[in-house]
Amino acid sequence: MSVAYLDTSALVAVLFGEPGGAALGARLGNFSQVVSSNLLEAEIRSVMHREEQVYSDDLLVGIKWILPERPLGPEFKTVLEAGYLRGADLWHLATALYLADDPKELSFRDPRQTPGSGCFRPGLPALTSPRAKPSRAGRHPPP
Repeated sequence: MSVAYLDTSALVAVLFGEPGGAALGARLGNFSQVVSSNLLEAEIRSVMHREEQVYSDDLLVGIKWILPERPLGPEFKTVLEAGYLRGADLWHLATALYLADDPKELSFRDPRQTPGSGCFRPGLPALTSPRAKPSRAGRHPPP
């Protein structure tokens, strides 16, 4: 079974046709399961509202929510040992680490979100997209 962790930047890239978004969307179809933190729903709702788009639950169909049964303190510590991240990015990475037995099982598109550089073994790909390009009307600050 192949599993992909989807973060908000990747889904925004797909939904708004940002650079690399089409390839990410196609790549999602190659996984037997797509998972994410439920933070994704709040962030997508926020982005859709900001971009004056209509939110639909259909945008999140097929995503399995990862709802940890314990605090993610150990995962937060692991991620922060590699460097500073904002809270939402920290939460997404900690949730992905929660699923992986070893950080080396994670791979990332966004080098800013790679805990301990060089974590590129296929295992639990975290599909992310750098936030370099603005979406509609040039207003795409991080969610």
